[in-house]
Amino acid sequence: MTERPPDWEQPGLSSASLDFPSSVVPVPSVPLPTPPPPPLREDAVWMPLARWSAERGLDTPRCLSVAPVATYGLTTGQGVFAVQMGSQAAFWDGVDVRLGFAPQLIDGQVWMHALDLRKNLAPLVSGGDGIPRRPGVIVLDPGHGGANPGARSCFNGAWEKDYTLDWALRLRALLANQGWQVWLTRTNDTDVPLADRVALADQCQADLFLSLHFNAAGGGHHQAGLETYCLTPVGMGSHITRNYEDDATQVFPNNAFDEQNLQLAVRVHRALLNATGQTDRGVRRARFLAVLRGQQRPAVLVEGGYLSNPAEARRIADGNFRQQLAGAVAGALQ
Repeated sequence: MTERPPDWEQPGLSSASLDFPSSVVPVPSVPLPTPPPPPLREDAVWMPLARWSAERGLDTPRCLSVAPVATYGLTTGQGVFAVQMGSQAAFWDGVDVRLGFAPQLIDGQVWMHALDLRKNLAPLVSGGDGIPRRPGVIVLDPGHGGANPGARSCFNGAWEKDYTLDWALRLRALLANQGWQVWLTRTNDTDVPLADRVALADQCQADLFLSLHFNAAGGGHHQAGLETYCLTPVGMGSHITRNYEDDATQVFPNNAFDEQNLQLAVRVHRALLNATGQTDRGVRRARFLAVLRGQQRPAVLVEGGYLSNPAEARRIADGNFRQQLAGAVAGALQ
Protein backbone atom coordinates (compact mmCIF):
# COMPACT_ATOMS: atom_id res chain seq x y z
CA MET A 1 0.00 0.00 0.00
CA THR A 2 1.37 3.46 -0.88
CA GLU A 3 1.51 6.04 1.88
CA ARG A 4 0.85 9.58 0.79
CA PRO A 5 1.79 12.65 2.79
CA PRO A 6 -1.20 14.34 4.39
CA ASP A 7 -2.74 17.36 2.74
CA TRP A 8 -1.91 20.54 4.64
CA GLU A 9 -4.56 23.23 4.79
CA GLN A 10 -4.52 26.31 6.98
CA PRO A 11 -7.51 28.58 6.37
CA GLY A 12 -7.13 32.26 7.06
CA LEU A 13 -8.79 33.82 10.10
CA SER A 14 -11.98 35.69 9.36
CA SER A 15 -13.29 38.66 11.39
CA ALA A 16 -16.81 37.61 10.49
CA SER A 17 -16.58 34.74 12.88
CA LEU A 18 -15.60 37.01 15.84
CA ASP A 19 -17.96 39.14 17.98
CA PHE A 20 -16.12 42.50 18.15
CA PRO A 21 -17.44 45.37 20.27
CA SER A 22 -18.92 48.15 18.14
CA SER A 23 -16.11 50.50 19.20
CA VAL A 24 -13.43 48.18 17.88
CA VAL A 25 -12.52 48.19 14.24
CA PRO A 26 -11.63 44.65 13.23
CA VAL A 27 -8.19 44.10 11.70
CA PRO A 28 -8.45 42.68 8.18
CA SER A 29 -7.66 38.99 8.17
CA VAL A 30 -4.27 37.92 6.83
CA PRO A 31 -3.99 34.37 5.56
CA LEU A 32 -1.43 32.43 7.50
CA PRO A 33 1.38 30.93 5.41
CA THR A 34 0.94 27.28 4.57
CA PRO A 35 3.42 25.32 6.66
CA PRO A 36 5.78 22.93 4.86
CA PRO A 37 4.86 19.27 4.77
CA PRO A 38 6.38 17.22 7.58
CA PRO A 39 9.55 15.23 6.93
CA LEU A 40 8.95 11.78 5.52
CA ARG A 41 8.71 9.24 8.30
CA GLU A 42 11.50 6.72 8.64
CA ASP A 43 8.95 3.91 8.47
CA ALA A 44 7.33 5.12 5.26
CA VAL A 45 7.30 2.36 2.66
CA TRP A 46 6.81 4.38 -0.54
CA MET A 47 8.00 7.96 -1.01
CA PRO A 48 7.69 10.61 -3.73
CA LEU A 49 11.06 10.93 -5.44
CA ALA A 50 10.56 14.70 -5.70
CA ARG A 51 10.18 15.00 -1.91
CA TRP A 52 13.23 12.82 -1.29
CA SER A 53 15.37 14.85 -3.68
CA ALA A 54 14.11 18.22 -2.39
CA GLU A 55 15.03 17.34 1.19
CA ARG A 56 18.60 16.74 -0.04
CA GLY A 57 18.83 19.90 -2.10
CA LEU A 58 18.67 18.05 -5.40
CA ASP A 59 16.82 18.99 -8.57
CA THR A 60 13.24 17.97 -9.22
CA PRO A 61 12.92 14.79 -11.30
CA ARG A 62 11.89 15.54 -14.87
CA CYS A 63 10.21 13.46 -17.52
CA LEU A 64 12.69 12.20 -20.10
CA SER A 65 10.26 10.26 -22.27
CA VAL A 66 6.69 9.01 -22.23
CA ALA A 67 6.97 6.18 -24.75
CA PRO A 68 7.43 3.32 -24.95
CA VAL A 69 7.87 3.54 -21.15
CA ALA A 70 7.50 6.65 -19.03
CA THR A 71 11.04 7.51 -17.89
CA TYR A 72 12.08 10.14 -15.35
CA GLY A 73 15.55 11.47 -14.62
CA LEU A 74 17.09 13.01 -11.51
CA THR A 75 20.23 15.10 -12.04
CA THR A 76 22.70 15.13 -9.15
CA GLY A 77 26.23 16.38 -8.62
CA GLN A 78 27.50 12.83 -9.09
CA GLY A 79 25.48 11.76 -12.10
CA VAL A 80 22.03 11.29 -13.59
CA PHE A 81 19.68 8.66 -12.20
CA ALA A 82 16.91 7.50 -14.54
CA VAL A 83 13.98 5.25 -13.66
CA GLN A 84 11.32 3.60 -15.80
CA MET A 85 7.79 3.40 -14.47
CA GLY A 86 6.72 -0.14 -13.67
CA SER A 87 10.21 -1.55 -14.25
CA GLN A 88 13.10 -2.52 -11.96
CA ALA A 89 15.54 -1.31 -14.59
CA ALA A 90 17.21 1.96 -13.59
CA PHE A 91 20.26 3.70 -14.99
CA TRP A 92 23.08 5.57 -13.29
CA ASP A 93 24.78 7.65 -15.99
CA GLY A 94 23.74 5.02 -18.47
CA VAL A 95 24.83 1.99 -16.44
CA ASP A 96 22.06 -0.52 -15.70
CA VAL A 97 21.48 -0.74 -11.93
CA ARG A 98 18.55 -2.97 -11.01
CA LEU A 99 16.11 -1.81 -8.32
CA GLY A 100 14.39 -3.94 -5.73
CA PHE A 101 10.92 -2.55 -6.54
CA ALA A 102 9.44 -1.04 -9.70
CA PRO A 103 8.73 2.73 -9.31
CA GLN A 104 5.14 3.87 -9.82
CA LEU A 105 3.63 7.01 -11.30
CA ILE A 106 0.86 8.28 -8.98
CA ASP A 107 -0.91 11.59 -9.55
CA GLY A 108 1.89 12.70 -11.85
CA GLN A 109 4.64 11.96 -9.31
CA VAL A 110 7.27 9.25 -9.27
CA TRP A 111 7.01 7.12 -6.14
CA MET A 112 9.88 4.83 -5.13
CA HIS A 113 10.23 2.22 -2.43
CA ALA A 114 12.10 3.44 0.63
CA LEU A 115 14.58 0.55 0.42
CA ASP A 116 15.56 1.54 -3.10
CA LEU A 117 16.07 5.13 -2.04
CA ARG A 118 18.19 4.07 0.92
CA LYS A 119 20.12 1.13 -0.54
CA ASN A 120 20.42 2.12 -4.19
CA LEU A 121 19.92 5.81 -4.89
CA ALA A 122 21.48 7.29 -1.73
CA PRO A 123 24.81 5.42 -2.11
CA LEU A 124 25.06 6.52 -5.74
CA VAL A 125 24.47 10.22 -5.11
CA SER A 126 26.75 10.26 -2.04
CA GLY A 127 29.88 10.29 -4.18
CA GLY A 128 31.44 7.22 -2.53
CA ASP A 129 33.07 4.50 -4.60
CA GLY A 130 33.32 1.61 -2.12
CA ILE A 131 37.12 1.36 -2.24
CA PRO A 132 39.84 2.48 0.23
CA ARG A 133 41.47 5.86 -0.30
CA ARG A 134 44.79 4.12 -0.90
CA PRO A 135 45.72 0.58 -2.00
CA GLY A 136 45.11 -1.93 0.78
CA VAL A 137 44.52 -5.67 0.95
CA ILE A 138 42.35 -7.37 -1.66
CA VAL A 139 41.35 -11.00 -2.09
CA LEU A 140 40.74 -12.21 -5.63
CA ASP A 141 38.57 -15.29 -5.94
CA PRO A 142 38.94 -17.24 -9.21
CA GLY A 143 35.62 -19.05 -9.40
CA HIS A 144 35.38 -22.85 -9.37
CA GLY A 145 38.41 -25.17 -9.58
CA GLY A 146 39.33 -28.85 -9.40
CA ALA A 147 36.31 -31.13 -9.58
CA ASN A 148 34.06 -28.06 -9.80
CA PRO A 149 34.91 -26.83 -13.31
CA GLY A 150 32.07 -24.37 -13.83
CA ALA A 151 30.69 -23.61 -17.27
CA ARG A 152 32.16 -25.03 -20.47
CA SER A 153 32.98 -22.95 -23.53
CA CYS A 154 30.85 -23.63 -26.59
CA PHE A 155 33.78 -22.36 -28.68
CA ASN A 156 36.61 -24.70 -27.70
CA GLY A 157 35.37 -26.84 -24.78
CA ALA A 158 37.59 -25.08 -22.22
CA TRP A 159 36.37 -24.75 -18.65
CA GLU A 160 35.39 -21.65 -16.73
CA LYS A 161 37.78 -22.59 -13.89
CA ASP A 162 40.80 -22.15 -16.19
CA TYR A 163 39.71 -18.80 -17.52
CA THR A 164 38.90 -17.37 -14.09
CA LEU A 165 42.31 -18.40 -12.73
CA ASP A 166 44.09 -16.81 -15.71
CA TRP A 167 42.05 -13.61 -15.24
CA ALA A 168 42.92 -13.50 -11.53
CA LEU A 169 46.65 -14.04 -12.13
CA ARG A 170 46.75 -11.26 -14.70
CA LEU A 171 44.84 -8.96 -12.35
CA ARG A 172 47.11 -9.81 -9.42
CA ALA A 173 50.15 -8.54 -11.31
CA LEU A 174 48.47 -5.27 -12.23
CA LEU A 175 47.15 -4.60 -8.73
CA ALA A 176 50.49 -5.42 -7.12
CA ASN A 177 52.09 -2.77 -9.34
CA GLN A 178 49.54 -0.30 -8.00
CA GLY A 179 50.54 -1.06 -4.42
CA TRP A 180 47.79 -3.52 -3.45
CA GLN A 181 48.57 -6.51 -1.27
CA VAL A 182 46.87 -9.25 -3.28
CA TRP A 183 45.78 -12.70 -2.12
CA LEU A 184 44.14 -15.39 -4.25
CA THR A 185 41.73 -17.99 -2.91
CA ARG A 186 43.46 -20.47 -5.22
CA THR A 187 46.55 -20.33 -7.43
CA ASN A 188 46.10 -23.70 -9.16
CA ASP A 189 43.38 -26.13 -10.22
CA THR A 190 41.98 -26.78 -6.75
CA ASP A 191 38.39 -26.93 -5.55
CA VAL A 192 38.36 -24.57 -2.56
CA PRO A 193 35.19 -24.71 -0.39
CA LEU A 194 33.22 -21.49 -0.37
CA ALA A 195 33.56 -21.18 3.40
CA ASP A 196 37.35 -21.34 3.07
CA ARG A 197 37.30 -18.55 0.52
CA VAL A 198 35.47 -16.34 2.99
CA ALA A 199 37.79 -17.43 5.82
CA LEU A 200 40.86 -16.44 3.81
CA ALA A 201 39.54 -12.90 3.42
CA ASP A 202 39.05 -12.76 7.20
CA GLN A 203 42.54 -14.09 7.89
CA CYS A 204 44.06 -11.54 5.52
CA GLN A 205 41.94 -8.76 7.02
CA ALA A 206 41.05 -7.87 3.45
CA ASP A 207 39.65 -4.48 2.55
CA LEU A 208 37.90 -5.81 -0.58
CA PHE A 209 36.81 -9.15 -2.01
CA LEU A 210 36.31 -9.73 -5.72
CA SER A 211 35.02 -13.03 -7.13
CA LEU A 212 35.66 -13.66 -10.84
CA HIS A 213 33.39 -15.82 -13.00
CA PHE A 214 32.09 -16.38 -16.51
CA ASN A 215 28.46 -17.02 -17.27
CA ALA A 216 26.44 -19.60 -19.17
CA ALA A 217 22.80 -19.92 -20.18
CA GLY A 218 21.13 -23.31 -20.43
CA GLY A 219 19.21 -24.11 -23.57
CA GLY A 220 20.32 -21.20 -25.73
CA HIS A 221 23.23 -19.30 -27.23
CA HIS A 222 21.77 -15.81 -27.61
CA GLN A 223 22.40 -14.40 -24.11
CA ALA A 224 25.54 -12.30 -23.87
CA GLY A 225 26.99 -9.51 -21.78
CA LEU A 226 28.38 -8.48 -18.46
CA GLU A 227 26.73 -8.86 -15.04
CA THR A 228 28.02 -7.75 -11.64
CA TYR A 229 26.47 -8.98 -8.41
CA CYS A 230 26.40 -7.87 -4.80
CA LEU A 231 24.41 -9.18 -1.85
CA THR A 232 20.68 -8.44 -1.69
CA PRO A 233 19.72 -6.00 1.10
CA VAL A 234 17.34 -7.22 3.80
CA GLY A 235 13.74 -6.68 2.75
CA MET A 236 14.36 -6.94 -0.99
CA GLY A 237 13.92 -9.86 -3.33
CA SER A 238 16.92 -11.06 -5.32
CA HIS A 239 17.16 -10.55 -9.06
CA ILE A 240 18.34 -14.13 -9.49
CA THR A 241 17.81 -17.13 -7.21
CA ARG A 242 18.73 -20.20 -9.30
CA ASN A 243 16.06 -22.14 -7.44
CA TYR A 244 17.57 -21.37 -4.01
CA GLU A 245 15.33 -20.09 -1.23
CA ASP A 246 15.26 -16.31 -1.16
CA ASP A 247 14.18 -15.25 2.32
CA ALA A 248 14.08 -11.45 2.36
CA THR A 249 14.22 -11.40 6.18
CA GLN A 250 17.63 -13.09 6.34
CA VAL A 251 20.53 -10.96 7.56
CA PHE A 252 24.12 -11.82 6.64
CA PRO A 253 27.41 -10.24 7.77
CA ASN A 254 27.95 -8.65 4.37
CA ASN A 255 24.65 -6.74 4.63
CA ALA A 256 26.54 -4.29 6.85
CA PHE A 257 28.24 -3.17 3.60
CA ASP A 258 25.19 -2.87 1.34
CA GLU A 259 25.99 0.69 0.28
CA GLN A 260 29.72 0.11 -0.31
CA ASN A 261 28.96 -3.12 -2.18
CA LEU A 262 26.82 -1.22 -4.68
CA GLN A 263 29.35 1.57 -5.09
CA LEU A 264 32.15 -0.93 -5.74
CA ALA A 265 29.99 -2.98 -8.11
CA VAL A 266 29.02 0.05 -10.19
CA ARG A 267 32.62 1.26 -10.37
CA VAL A 268 33.95 -2.11 -11.55
CA HIS A 269 30.99 -2.76 -13.85
CA ARG A 270 31.34 0.59 -15.61
CA ALA A 271 35.07 0.12 -16.13
CA LEU A 272 34.54 -3.31 -17.68
CA LEU A 273 31.81 -2.03 -20.01
CA ASN A 274 33.97 0.87 -21.16
CA ALA A 275 36.96 -1.39 -21.79
CA THR A 276 35.23 -4.24 -23.58
CA GLY A 277 32.08 -2.80 -25.14
CA GLN A 278 30.05 -5.76 -23.87
CA THR A 279 26.28 -5.72 -23.50
CA ASP A 280 25.25 -4.24 -20.16
CA ARG A 281 23.19 -6.83 -18.27
CA GLY A 282 23.24 -4.77 -15.11
CA VAL A 283 24.46 -4.51 -11.56
CA ARG A 284 22.20 -6.99 -9.78
CA ARG A 285 21.49 -8.39 -6.32
CA ALA A 286 21.62 -12.05 -5.27
CA ARG A 287 21.24 -13.67 -1.86
CA PHE A 288 22.27 -17.26 -2.64
CA LEU A 289 25.94 -16.40 -3.32
CA ALA A 290 27.59 -17.89 -0.22
CA VAL A 291 30.98 -16.50 -1.18
CA LEU A 292 29.55 -12.99 -0.64
CA ARG A 293 27.18 -13.52 2.30
CA GLY A 294 29.81 -14.05 4.97
CA GLN A 295 32.15 -11.27 3.86
CA GLN A 296 32.86 -8.51 6.38
CA ARG A 297 34.07 -6.07 3.77
CA PRO A 298 32.78 -4.71 0.44
CA ALA A 299 32.45 -7.71 -1.87
CA VAL A 300 31.22 -8.24 -5.43
CA LEU A 301 31.05 -11.05 -7.98
CA VAL A 302 31.64 -10.36 -11.67
CA GLU A 303 30.37 -12.50 -14.54
CA GLY A 304 32.73 -11.49 -17.34
CA GLY A 305 30.76 -12.85 -20.27
CA TYR A 306 28.84 -15.88 -21.54
CA LEU A 307 30.72 -19.06 -22.41
CA SER A 308 27.48 -20.34 -23.92
CA ASN A 309 27.46 -17.54 -26.52
CA PRO A 310 29.68 -18.36 -29.53
CA ALA A 311 30.90 -14.80 -30.08
CA GLU A 312 31.67 -14.13 -26.43
CA ALA A 313 33.18 -17.57 -25.91
CA ARG A 314 35.60 -16.82 -28.75
CA ARG A 315 36.57 -13.52 -27.12
CA ILE A 316 37.02 -15.09 -23.69
CA ALA A 317 39.34 -17.71 -25.21
CA ASP A 318 41.66 -14.90 -26.33
CA GLY A 319 44.31 -13.99 -23.75
CA ASN A 320 44.27 -10.40 -24.97
CA PHE A 321 40.62 -10.13 -24.00
CA ARG A 322 41.29 -11.55 -20.54
CA GLN A 323 44.07 -8.98 -20.20
CA GLN A 324 41.49 -6.33 -21.11
CA LEU A 325 39.26 -7.59 -18.32
CA ALA A 326 42.15 -7.48 -15.85
CA GLY A 327 43.18 -4.00 -16.93
CA ALA A 328 39.65 -2.68 -16.58
CA VAL A 329 39.27 -3.96 -13.01
CA ALA A 330 42.70 -2.66 -12.04
CA GLY A 331 41.81 0.72 -13.46
CA ALA A 332 38.55 0.77 -11.51
CA LEU A 333 40.42 0.14 -8.25
CA GLN A 334 43.19 2.66 -8.90
